[in-house]
Parts: sequence; C-alpha cells; structure tokens
Amino acid sequence: MKWFKSLAVAATIQLAAVAAGHAGENLNEIKASGIFKIGTEGTYAPFTYHDASGALVGFDVEIGKEIAKRLGVKAEFLEGKWDGLIAGIDAKRYDAVINQVGITEARKAKYDFSDPYIASKAVLIVSGKNEDIKGFADLKGKKSAQSLTSNFGKIAEANGAELVGTDGFDQSIQLVLNGRADATINDSLSFFDFKKHKPDADVKIVAEEAKADFSGVIVRKGEPELVEAINKALAEIKADGTYKKISEAYFGADVSQ
Repeated sequence: MKWFKSLAVAATIQLAAVAAGHAGENLNEIKASGIFKIGTEGTYAPFTYHDASGALVGFDVEIGKEIAKRLGVKAEFLEGKWDGLIAGIDAKRYDAVINQVGITEARKAKYDFSDPYIASKAVLIVSGKNEDIKGFADLKGKKSAQSLTSNFGKIAEANGAELVGTDGFDQSIQLVLNGRADATINDSLSFFDFKKHKPDADVKIVAEEAKADFSGVIVRKGEPELVEAINKALAEIKADGTYKKISEAYFGADVSQ
C-alpha cells in the first residue's frame, strides 16, 4: 500500500512538472510565430463580416487586430461556421475565438475567457411618438413584436404583452414603425447598429434591463499567461481611447458597459 502511495505521489509530481513545462507555451509560440490566429464567422454583421470590397471587417475584427498589435504580433482570421467555431479551439486550429461568444457557466467549465469586452442588454423599444410606454410594466395589454421562441419574447409575455410573431429584429422594428405593434424588446447592440445606419428612424429606447450579457475572448483551458496577456491588451485598448473609437464607429455608443 505504501509503495502504491509513493507511486501515486511520484506520478502527481511528474504531472505537475509537465504542466509547469507547458505553462505559457502557447503565448510563447504566438510571439515566436508573429501570428495570433483568431477564429471567427465572417457572416455576423456588425461584429465580423465582409464589406463591399470583400474585406473582413467588423467590431470583433477590429478588437482582434488591436489585441494582436499589443501582443506584438499580427492577427490572422480563420473563418468558420458558428456550429463548429468553438470546437476549432480544441482542434488547435486557432489560438482564440473572437465572435461575440457569450460568457456562460457551461462554456467556462470547458474553456477560459478573457475579461468581458462587450455587453448587451434587453431593451424596450417603442415609436418615437409613443408616450404611454415608459417601462416594461407598461407592456400589459400592449402588442409587442417578438421572435416567439426568444428570451426577449418571454420577457414581453411575462410583462403581460400580447406577442406579435416576427422573424427577428428587422421585422420587429418595422412593425413598431408602421404601428402594427406598440413595442419590441430586443438586443441593445442590434438597436445601436440599426440606429447607426438609420439615424432618422423614429424609434427609441425607453427602458433597459439592469442585467447585461457579456462576451469575451475564448481560449483553451490551461493558458493563464495568454488570458493575462489578452486582458492586459483589452485594458490598454480601453484606457487609450481605442475601444471608444471602435465602438462609436460601429454602434455610435460605448458598448463596454
């Protein structure tokens, strides 16, 4: 029995030594190669998409480039479909995914995240002329344009609204604009993007949920040095005004809070 315990202790020490040997390995490899490989969709505007010239652009793309810059390397974006995007981390196809990946407990159990770099909230949107709806409670008995299976629809229903089914944000906004719905509860980031492109659209936010959903840069487990370096880069981006500049370019607002 003592021999077995000694063997187990020796194995534990050996594993610890191996782990220590690998600590910081990926960050060192990134710096040695001069490339920070980033997984992204490329089809999810305004976060990661292709402009008229075919160039990959977007809020997340700009953030990724700035992180790479502060790591002292260049960003290389590898595009893939959402369903297999995070799995690409496991396959070591790239070093991180920057694609509005929500920070959830389920994902944190398998992967590591940077500090949050963007926040979205459920907001209540009405016509610019509407003075009756000032908060979520005012939805009782009102028509709210919603995707019926979305969390936003559930919030509207919980507040007593009659749901008008839609395919998504754009259709919901149109129903509010043409008076076929009194309101819609939707994502704040989608609203900011919409207003950025259509500033004259007569809709407004009258309330928002206090709790925000946050997204972060997602990486493989066991790379604390890489996470620390990314967090340091994000802090610098925010401190020197770069984040604000990127945020206002895509949303017309600071979307970090």
